Amino acid sequence: MKGLVLKGIGGFYFVETSEGIVRAKARGVFKKDRNLLVVGDEVEVQIAENAEDDSWITEIFPRRNSFSRPPISNIDKLMVVFAAANPAPNFVVIDKMLVMAERKGIEPIVCINKSDLAAPDEVAHIKSIYEGVYKTFVTNAKAGAGLSEVRAEITGYKVALAGPSGVGKSTIVNAIAPEGNMETGDISDKTSRGKHTTRHVEILRVDDGYIFDTPGFTSLDLDGDIGEYELGDYYPEIRDAAESCKFADCMHINEPECGVKDALSSGGVSKERYATYLELVKELRERGKKYE
Repeated sequence: MKGLVLKGIGGFYFVETSEGIVRAKARGVFKKDRNLLVVGDEVEVQIAENAEDDSWITEIFPRRNSFSRPPISNIDKLMVVFAAANPAPNFVVIDKMLVMAERKGIEPIVCINKSDLAAPDEVAHIKSIYEGVYKTFVTNAKAGAGLSEVRAEITGYKVALAGPSGVGKSTIVNAIAPEGNMETGDISDKTSRGKHTTRHVEILRVDDGYIFDTPGFTSLDLDGDIGEYELGDYYPEIRDAAESCKFADCMHINEPECGVKDALSSGGVSKERYATYLELVKELRERGKKYE
């Protein structure tokens, strides 16, 4: 019987099937082949005849996509959540997550939470950076503002939340899927960073969709095989503007007749997004030198 791995704890996996949620163990062949199960895996389950016995997972179906940290798979959308303030947005971290979603063929979504903690014009400015490039939502999760739109994005899909600690991911999950009963934490006064509150990866059903709650999904390193010349392909607005570049291998930094620099001047590419692009190019170049 086909099923979806919702959670794994202590060597047991809780799998949603057409007959309900069953507790199952993985066949030893998975460990032998180092093909470890992760939350989000679509699997074949051999249901135990006796209700007191454990069922067995006998096969993992091919993954559409996956992450190793946290270990999750088969995501339809990645909702990158950050706060308008407290903590202040880290645009490099945010854009790195968006780049990795683009690279893995996952639809990126932007959610600006804690909208009540910043001035309306500042929230509007932050929204303008991403609006028109990605679906962008502004929320105040504690008050419930904007969550109906977020919930609508989850219906019918498997959506993972990612973002820095303390930005309100667990508060969003609590509001949208209260049966999850996630523990929320406050911002540390000393570090202005959130305390980790989620202890394991779990999928919760939301209407006809699923939401992943993902501990440690606070930052991502760029894939080791991303080259500096292809980075712009994962910025949709840079990718589009690059069609007007004179040179096919234009890096959009010092080259003449650069469509991206023209779009930067006209507002088609935001200054903030271009700045993170430059920062990530620098990171890729430094990593390349490290391994030469």
